[in-house]
Amino acid sequence: MAAIAAERYTGASIKRSEDPRILTGAGRYVDDIKLPGMLHAAFVRSPLAHARVLSVDVSAARALPGVVAALTGAELEAMTVPGPDALMALMGGGGPTPEFTLLATDKVRFAGDPVAVVIAESRYLAEDGCELVEVEYDELPPVTNASFALDPGSPPLFANLGDNIARPHSRSEFGDVPATFADADRVADFRISVHRHQNVPMEGRGCVASYDADLGVMTVYAATQSVHVSKIAVAMRLGMEQGKVRVLAGDIGGSFGLKIGASREELAVAAASRALSRAVKWVEDRGENLTTSGQAREESFDVRAAVSNEGDLLGLDVKMVIDTGAYPGMGTMVPGIVEAMLPGPYKLAALGFESTAAITNKASYVAYRGPWASETFVRERILDLIAKDLGLDPVEIRLRNVAPRTDPPAVMITGRPLAGVTTRESLERIAQLVDFPAFRRRQAEARGRGRYLGIGVATFIEAAPGPREPGGPSGPMGTESMRLRLEEDGIVALFTGQMPHGQSHQTTLAQIAADEFGVPFGQVRVVVGDTDVVPFGLTGGSRSATMTGGVALHGARQLRAKVLDFASHLMEASAQDLQITDGRVWVRGDPASAIPVGEVARRAASGQFGDGVDANLEVEAVFDGGEGGWSGGSHCAIVEVDAETGIVTVERYVVAEDCGALINPAIVEGQIRGGVAQGIGAVLLERSAYDEDGNCQSATFMDYLLPTACDVPRIEIEHLETVPLDADVNFRGVGEGGMIVAPPTVVNAIEDALSPFGVRIYEQHLPPARILELIAAADPAQ
Repeated sequence: MAAIAAERYTGASIKRSEDPRILTGAGRYVDDIKLPGMLHAAFVRSPLAHARVLSVDVSAARALPGVVAALTGAELEAMTVPGPDALMALMGGGGPTPEFTLLATDKVRFAGDPVAVVIAESRYLAEDGCELVEVEYDELPPVTNASFALDPGSPPLFANLGDNIARPHSRSEFGDVPATFADADRVADFRISVHRHQNVPMEGRGCVASYDADLGVMTVYAATQSVHVSKIAVAMRLGMEQGKVRVLAGDIGGSFGLKIGASREELAVAAASRALSRAVKWVEDRGENLTTSGQAREESFDVRAAVSNEGDLLGLDVKMVIDTGAYPGMGTMVPGIVEAMLPGPYKLAALGFESTAAITNKASYVAYRGPWASETFVRERILDLIAKDLGLDPVEIRLRNVAPRTDPPAVMITGRPLAGVTTRESLERIAQLVDFPAFRRRQAEARGRGRYLGIGVATFIEAAPGPREPGGPSGPMGTESMRLRLEEDGIVALFTGQMPHGQSHQTTLAQIAADEFGVPFGQVRVVVGDTDVVPFGLTGGSRSATMTGGVALHGARQLRAKVLDFASHLMEASAQDLQITDGRVWVRGDPASAIPVGEVARRAASGQFGDGVDANLEVEAVFDGGEGGWSGGSHCAIVEVDAETGIVTVERYVVAEDCGALINPAIVEGQIRGGVAQGIGAVLLERSAYDEDGNCQSATFMDYLLPTACDVPRIEIEHLETVPLDADVNFRGVGEGGMIVAPPTVVNAIEDALSPFGVRIYEQHLPPARILELIAAADPAQ
């Protein structure tokens, strides 16, 4: 990997370090782990979307040479403890709790549902053993869409629920919804849909579980976004004390929300390891990843918009239906987030929001980079559709509706303060970077030659982690902890519960700590991925920059103060007269007095000082997010649509974003570009497709298409750093914004390109065939 120069965080400014750093991961990926006597697991999976399981015969598999065990769902249940999903229990998922087992026993609920696990000396033999397992099914009618799921006549997937409703229907109103609609000049109705697609990390799920029967200790090597959530899950399901479970993680091969906690398969592997007292490995293949690991989105919105003739968006009334797939997951939590975020940065006066979550025979709904992203897609599409009806410019209608930045800050109609939001500034910057009048002239000339160019704009805000609100932080995501220690070799060690999987925590956290403590960048070590040594934490929700960056900053200051206090005894000088620079402690004005911080740590560890001197050069820091804040920005895309083939080419993509102070611009821009690439892929290529029988139709990369370098243009990025809110911590998360706002940006551009045909777009997935269908069905008079 090529070395790149690190941009150094230095308080309020950034300077370029002379020392190049290679951005590396934390360690080995699960698939590289080899333990003595290790066995391999493979799962027998249902070929049917919905069926009763009448019998599972594993006898032939057990007889195969090299197969050590073959376990059915019933056998696995006998050796585990039933209970809720650890993450759902931690976060509070809402809705009724369905009853099910790790491996299907009573029925299978999607094509790919695991019904048995074979443990063998090699993965090859385990797969061969799976072929010998005989399962008898009684096929049931599949529930393949939310509409059928909500029909009282649909067969319930879970007997204890009696229906297919994962989250009961609810309605909330903010402001005076009836009066706002009654007073509006016009009311527009839309039905907006977002299709099912998924995370597709470079490496799928996987784990190695190793049980030590003598010690009664379970060690799990996991690909996870939180070693502690995985630890809790394993302990709960195996009925073990948490202190007897250790989870380690190295490089996890990407995630985007998929690998939070422990999956049913991973828990089954841990149970098998305990039963056999041997290490067991399972790494899913790409087919399993695409069909069974989890998918996201697939939401529909019936929207009524109250609008003035001048283009003021006065109110929205929204009915959301979400397809959560078969088993409990993120799907029941998403509607609440969408509801809270739907007003965005706009001065909406009223909002009605109702939602229902439906259970279907598909892979479970999982978190995927900005799980609430549909709120931005719906809002930004509606604004473009309204602008078109009123003959307004897309930028103009947004600027007209943006809430003003005031003190005290304006408040979303749903209650969240818009402190420090710079939507207006980002839109105005986009207008400066992109010459819209020049584009319109070029667009008109191109249409005269039969070429169809379009321009699209969209804007977003993201709680990263969000502004400070009354009541302060609460719950497991409310604060962030870190342990910091000065080692005897002069290394400042940071122990964090964050689990990097592409975010470069080892770089950014080291930059912050190095500058705040006073050592070179290379003298900081970030320790992750071991429940025995790191505090609780979870990587997700674009919270690491503020929460973990903040605790690193404040923790480094606390450690620095402690080191200076000890050094004052060592150097016989007041701590106020000492400073640390470039890894050395010295008396101000006397450079000759400097001693390395490692020497200070060694003297502290020597035990030569009495009880009256605190020689423990370690601190535990906690940070509540400070004043918090929003990330946000505006994006602009220019596309060309070939009206004969339906192929869309993204010609130019421009970003004006604000994530506060930049810790490392290269990493920030990498996060933005990655998110935009995923957003472009979501619109033009990616779809998790099912047929009417519930069979997954996108089980390979021949069918689930991903964007390549040929599909993604050079992404131009302009940074805004305008509104500091906190005295110290003004860097905010940026991991999800690109994926949140790129889809409406691209769709808005495609609709603009196709405006001569009268095309109006109410969906997100626009592959070539769908583009041609829209052109054929459009009314040019519109």
